[in-house]
Amino acid sequence: MTAESGGGLIGKVLAVAGVTVTLIGVVMMLVLAAQAGILRPEIRVVAGGVLAIALVMIAAWMAERPGGRVGAIALSATGIAAAYFDVVAITRIYDWLPDYSGLVLAGLITFSGLLLARRWDSEHLALLVLVPVFILAPVLTAGPSLLLVGFMLAMAIGSFPIQLGKDWIWLHAVRVTAATSVQLAWIAASVVGDDEHLVVGVVAMSVAAAFGITTSAVLARGTRLPSLTALLGCATALPVLLSPMVFDWWTSAGLIWGVAVLLLVVALLDREQYKAVRYVYATSSAVAAVVGVAVAFEGPVIAPVLLAMSIVIAVAARHDLIGRVVATSIGVLGGAGYLAISPPEQLLASTELTVSHSVSVIVASVLVVVAVWTLVWSWYQATERHSAQNVQGFGILGALASLYAVTALTVTAGVALGGPDGGFLGGHVAATICWMIVAAGLLVISISIAKGRRMFGGIGRNSVVTAGLLLTAAAVAKLFLFDLATLNGIFRVTVFIVVGLILLALGSGYARALGQGGATLSELRQ
Repeated sequence: MTAESGGGLIGKVLAVAGVTVTLIGVVMMLVLAAQAGILRPEIRVVAGGVLAIALVMIAAWMAERPGGRVGAIALSATGIAAAYFDVVAITRIYDWLPDYSGLVLAGLITFSGLLLARRWDSEHLALLVLVPVFILAPVLTAGPSLLLVGFMLAMAIGSFPIQLGKDWIWLHAVRVTAATSVQLAWIAASVVGDDEHLVVGVVAMSVAAAFGITTSAVLARGTRLPSLTALLGCATALPVLLSPMVFDWWTSAGLIWGVAVLLLVVALLDREQYKAVRYVYATSSAVAAVVGVAVAFEGPVIAPVLLAMSIVIAVAARHDLIGRVVATSIGVLGGAGYLAISPPEQLLASTELTVSHSVSVIVASVLVVVAVWTLVWSWYQATERHSAQNVQGFGILGALASLYAVTALTVTAGVALGGPDGGFLGGHVAATICWMIVAAGLLVISISIAKGRRMFGGIGRNSVVTAGLLLTAAAVAKLFLFDLATLNGIFRVTVFIVVGLILLALGSGYARALGQGGATLSELRQ
């Protein structure tokens, strides 16, 4: 350590010690002197104010002197803290001012200190100005209240211009933490009064989240820690996600969906940001959207709503990686919810469901098929220049999910329409026939592709043939392993006859295609 750096460290240590001792003296003058009856209250308050002004003026004089920066910051921070204590005294100790007047006075002191910090280009001074007022404010309001929420929000908004053009990440962190923590404390205290308080609370949460998200997007462009800045902005949405604790469900759902849309818009439109930053916004948007659905809906309705959201986002944002990730994430959650309302055991044993549950399963089954192939299509659009193996992998997953959904749809619809006995059996008959029809369709398509010497969406003809044959094998396996053992009477006869006729039609079709010389068997499989 050089002599110069050692001297700087010693100076900082002494300055901190001086700040501490001076503030203790101010507290003694304002509090202990009041308890002991020393001096009149007016003299104590005026003396504290004069001391605060004098310290700031001396700090301004020192800042213009060589090597006086450390001392100037320490003195100005001490003066501002002394002014805060003065505000506490006249508001809480002597009751000369109401709470809101004390907050206004504290706010004026804060902004004056922040302007000084910007002029001196000192984030340390800005922190020394903001942190005390955020600690002081709950004392002035005697705990969490809408007044305190409004004050913290005003401080957060008012202090934002101070750091424009400055890479003051920790100042941003303090602003976000203070405003958000106060809202969380208010929610925890369940301070919900009449309709006027409800409106104020909704407005405060909305403004805080919107301001925090948008300003973090602005600040993330010029900071050395963009991902942390984005996370801090997304954290301002946390009170909105917890708003169902104090607001009714439709108000909370509206707030949460509004935040989800804003986060997604920032992720999609702000293409100047790093990919990691956009992922932060996109992930937060997906989380908010899912929470909004859980708040607005309940039970079996959640799964179809999530699947519908996945479809809409996949179509609207198919050209953007972030949008596809969000759509896929919500789709996966919707699929998990679908399995919760339509588990495999419902397909193996007859299960009676309520009308609403049955409708949800049927609608969700249709949406599963649409969502799966919409997502496959959106990802394929982005990867068509790459190997078709990825697309084939997506296709296999999509096919399996579609088979499950079709089976769940037919079985659930059968039970709902025909009862737990005949309806269940009829549903499985319909499922097996649907499997076979789709398999036949794939094989017919493969014949037309081979004859036309063209590719099917960029995927090899062999893939289509293989998919058709595999699905045919699966349908036949279900026919002999499940249907033969489970179905009885006319149901068993029906499914065997229909599947047999489809197989005969396919066989004759293939023979006719080969006999016409339009394609050889090897061509059909290429």
